Amino acid sequence: MPTAEQTDPIKLGWMIGSPPPPDKVIRWADGSFYTFPKFRWTFSHGRELMATSNIARGSTAASVLPRAERSDFDALTFVPLGKTAPMTWAQSLSANFTDGIVVLHKGRIVYERYSGALGPSGQHAAQSVTKSFFGTIGAVLLSEGKLDANTKVEHYIPELKGSGFGDATVRQVLDMTTGIKYSENYADPKAEIWDHVRAGNVLPRPSGYQGPKSFYEFLKGVQPEGEHGQAFAYKTVNSDVLGWLIRRVTNKSVGENLSERIWSKLGMEQDAYIAIDTEGTEFAGGGLYTGLRDLARFGEMMRNDGRFNDQQIIPKTVVDDIRRGADKAHFTKAGYATLPGASYRNMWWVLHNANGAFAARGIHGQTIYIDPKAEMVIARYASFPMAANAFNDPTSLPAYQALADKLMSDPK
Repeated sequence: MPTAEQTDPIKLGWMIGSPPPPDKVIRWADGSFYTFPKFRWTFSHGRELMATSNIARGSTAASVLPRAERSDFDALTFVPLGKTAPMTWAQSLSANFTDGIVVLHKGRIVYERYSGALGPSGQHAAQSVTKSFFGTIGAVLLSEGKLDANTKVEHYIPELKGSGFGDATVRQVLDMTTGIKYSENYADPKAEIWDHVRAGNVLPRPSGYQGPKSFYEFLKGVQPEGEHGQAFAYKTVNSDVLGWLIRRVTNKSVGENLSERIWSKLGMEQDAYIAIDTEGTEFAGGGLYTGLRDLARFGEMMRNDGRFNDQQIIPKTVVDDIRRGADKAHFTKAGYATLPGASYRNMWWVLHNANGAFAARGIHGQTIYIDPKAEMVIARYASFPMAANAFNDPTSLPAYQALADKLMSDPK
């Protein structure tokens, strides 16, 4: 596999020139935008290639993230999972094709780096980190009584009656314990995940395409398979059902909810944006693009029990519920070898480790990693060649733990 240095999108000249040379052009229509190494450029330039809607930050000044940068992290060593030879923190960033990383300690920026096509003012694909934003909003709606955890989806969305989701509860959707026929195997070109994103116009449709033409149309056709509530199974389609639930009970789009409930209250530096289908429905399962420091602000708010910038933005009870996690036995059935003892709650990954860490995670290495004991938040954007995080976890998770240990033993 070529290295991060060998696939640097700037050095390779992707989309540089007026116009770029024909062999350096990346297009959405032919699918080349989502091939490696071209997506090392694409992940930082999504709005230039696909339909999106805006998530406004509002008109207030950006909140301050104090800086107390340290120079002693790059040489920090750890042993990757399954290995015996140590690796440095700096080496891990290249190994994981990191496009940008920000580390907060006690709310201060102690480390910030960018590479590839991403810079401090750029916006990058969050992929499935998107789910945790809307999972949080869904949990807030439970706390407000606008949604009921034990009520079936068809009560709120009669259009899904008879589908695989109709008789699932809101809680089962939020924790992804629905029994539906849907594969998230990114290595299988016939997996339903690909039909899902083509329906939502996130990937181009082949010539003569006759399948569903929107997210909602796709959701209506999802079939049941097995029983609800028996096991965790990571399936992006749950997040788009949640997005429909949010829209139905608030009468506002998920983007409007995100802007009003979180983005405009955190003092974000930049607007965000999100991919939409041909009907304007946002991709709640993975379509968000944000600035990296704004991702860190959201993580810091979650670390501080929903409080940030001298205001309570998310109820503490919601954050507490996420941190407690869900049924570990349900999670174990999914077979995540790099996440032993973990669980999944409100579309957050809860590690249940000694530090109480929990995370938002997206394919190709996108992460908000929150370590309450170490008072640390890591926001990372990446363009790892393989989609599943099982490929980058061995050099990510122990690196995060090593940094947490460093900050607790040498806080400066």
